[in-house]
Amino acid sequence: MDSLFSLKDKVVVITGAGGLLGRKHAEAVASRGGIPVLLDVNLSSVTSLSKDISERFGIESNGFQVDITKENEVEKNCSEVLKIYGKIDALVNNAANNPKIEESSTKNFSRLENFSTEVWMSDLAVGLTGAYLCSKYYGFAISKNQNGGSILNISSDLGLIAPDQRLYRKKGVPDDLQPVKPVTYSVVKAGIIGLTRYLATYWADKNVRCNAICPGGVENQQNPEFLKEIATRIPLGRMAQADEYQGLVIFLLSDSSSYINGSIIAADGGRTVW
Repeated sequence: MDSLFSLKDKVVVITGAGGLLGRKHAEAVASRGGIPVLLDVNLSSVTSLSKDISERFGIESNGFQVDITKENEVEKNCSEVLKIYGKIDALVNNAANNPKIEESSTKNFSRLENFSTEVWMSDLAVGLTGAYLCSKYYGFAISKNQNGGSILNISSDLGLIAPDQRLYRKKGVPDDLQPVKPVTYSVVKAGIIGLTRYLATYWADKNVRCNAICPGGVENQQNPEFLKEIATRIPLGRMAQADEYQGLVIFLLSDSSSYINGSIIAADGGRTVW
């Protein structure tokens, strides 16, 4: 069974690696002997993470500053990674903006009627265009392997269901100023599911599998009232801990999921069942 779940010597590119879940994905890869290649627009975050992973797991790791919305940077980095390692075995499309839920006494810019087209374009550029560009280059490199490889896209439970805006309501605040989860998050995460299905068939003859996970929200110092309220929407009665997706990531990147392709897996404590 150890060999089934092994990632030994597999080169795994992870976007948005400097974020909360990106870091956990990298640790999961390293824990099974894989080589995490960490991409982020913030160089310092992946530099420190790659050093930490190398020291903790005894695994070679590299961090690169890449703006995945810029095709020339993705193409250049892909060539650099191939020059260093000679191959790419897997890609985790994790990077995304998480537009803030805004509160304002004058004009709430997170609400659809006030939402900025500039922010819309920026969010889609990172979450969708970035995933497309990374699949175009790193995914193509994976297709050149004799044994193929795996692409894992990180969607969200909000790619499957609408955000429950009642979770964010504030007492005594007029309707037109109520905070909401912005539209772009849902659109990006639903789009990632479409990209997953497309890629699952595109290089299937090259044994390149593509799957998506739809994580629920992660507990991360949110307001206690919010935590209490959202728990009522989740059958397990709580949000996720940051490390609770690591097993699923290992499974979908390793040979243990060799016949799993095009799957959209909810990992949300049961929230989308209700």
